[in-house]
This record gives sequence, structure tokens and C-alpha cells, in this order.
Amino acid sequence: MGEFAVAADEVRIAYQVSGAGEPLVLLAGQSNSHGWWDPVRADFAAAHRTVTLDWRGTGDSDKPDVPYSTRGFAGDVIAVLDALGIERAHVYGTSMGGRVAQWVAAAYPDRVRALVLGCTSPGGPHAVERGNDVRRSLAQGTPAEIRRALIDLMYTPGWTAAHPGPYATLGDDAMPGYARRRHLLASNGHDAWDALPAIGARTLVLHGTEDRFNPVANAPLIAGRIPGARLELIEGARHAYFEECSAISSPLVLDFLRSGDDAGAS
Repeated sequence: MGEFAVAADEVRIAYQVSGAGEPLVLLAGQSNSHGWWDPVRADFAAAHRTVTLDWRGTGDSDKPDVPYSTRGFAGDVIAVLDALGIERAHVYGTSMGGRVAQWVAAAYPDRVRALVLGCTSPGGPHAVERGNDVRRSLAQGTPAEIRRALIDLMYTPGWTAAHPGPYATLGDDAMPGYARRRHLLASNGHDAWDALPAIGARTLVLHGTEDRFNPVANAPLIAGRIPGARLELIEGARHAYFEECSAISSPLVLDFLRSGDDAGAS
């Protein structure tokens, strides 16, 4: 059963906690609830007190019909940390969650121990946008055809053949249409380019080499903007690398977080 934090504008944000150890916040992709992390959460809960949340507009959180932004979502993350009495946490964001994580680290530097940015983008004019063919595949056709296109962008055909679903990364089906549009506008409006050089947290950037949903060219752009950031590319992986290639990516993340602790990070 989830609990709730209250954001600055009185919106209730549902959150979930499992595991024990150094706190680790896991941030999901656009139009997704905490269920995005269900397939791999146990990888992290074995070593960390994991915290997830339902973005406003998804899951059990309130769903106001007002403008959303990635910077505003970052404020919701801080509200959850405050509700839990967590002063500092590791933050791992993927896709839109990685955009939000950029703002958490840039705007609230004293709250972040280490930062992991997965399959994400700096946004704005410097970002590498997905191709028009990808855009068309997600905008045209029947709902079943669009769903199939999204699955193909998330996972390799070999993996889906062996894992017929259901898939946790395809969006919150219970979201109101207006909230889905608000999420899209928030993600599209993200631009943290100028803020990235100010991030002081140790940072790991992860991306699949075959990601066409959020092109892999964004990964070195982000890593090049954040001082001392480490870049790791996962060969052959698509957008949902963290699930399909969890045997590679989860240990990478855990080792990165542990290396900072071993070095005496506080």
C-alpha cells in the first residue's frame, strides 16, 4: 500500500518504499507510474531503501489539469523525500525520469548523493530528436499498431519473443487523456542544458546503443556537460535497457553507487 506526500501546490503524490540501506530514488518514464520499475526493483531493494513515486497524473497520485514540467516534477520528488525524512538520496532516473533527475541534481544539490541518468536527453535545441519515422509510428495507425511500435522501440524482437508481456513500460492505461497530454508537453519542454555543468553529484550516464526512441547520441552530450560524468553504453539495447539488459545494467548501477560509498562519500 502506498502513502502520500503533499507537493508545494497541495497536490498529493503517491510513493512506495521497499528494501533497506542507503536511499535510492527510482524515477519512471513519461506517462508511467511506479510500475515501470516493478520488473527490476528487487535488484536495487536488496541493497538500498528504494523509493518510487507515481508522477502527478498517474497511478494513485492526484491528476490536476494544470501545466506540468520536468522541473515541477523534481519538486514533487523533493516533497516525497521530505515526507520520508530523507536528507540525501541516490537518484536514478530513466527516460523522462532522467530529465527530472537532472533538475533534482541541479536545483537541489544538497539532496543528491549520486546520480544515474538512463536513456534520457538534455532537452532543448541541443538534444538529438527521434526520427520522423519513429514519430509517425507512434502517431498513426490503430491503437494496436501504435502499441506494437512502442514495444518495438522499447525491446528487441528476440527479447519480446521470449517475454510475451505484459510490459511495464508502455504507459499508465488509467491516465486521463489530459494528463497524458500534460506529460508529453512537460517532457517536450525540458531543457536543462545550461544547468548540467553545475551538477556536482557523481554521475553515471547509461544508454542502449540501439535506442531510437531517445537516440543514443544524447548520452555523450549529457556526459560531456556534467563534470566528471561516466558514460556506459549497453551494446544492442533499445530504450528499456534497464529491463531487457538488467543483468548488465543493474550491477553497473549498484557498483557505481557502492564505489562512492567505499570512497567515503557522505
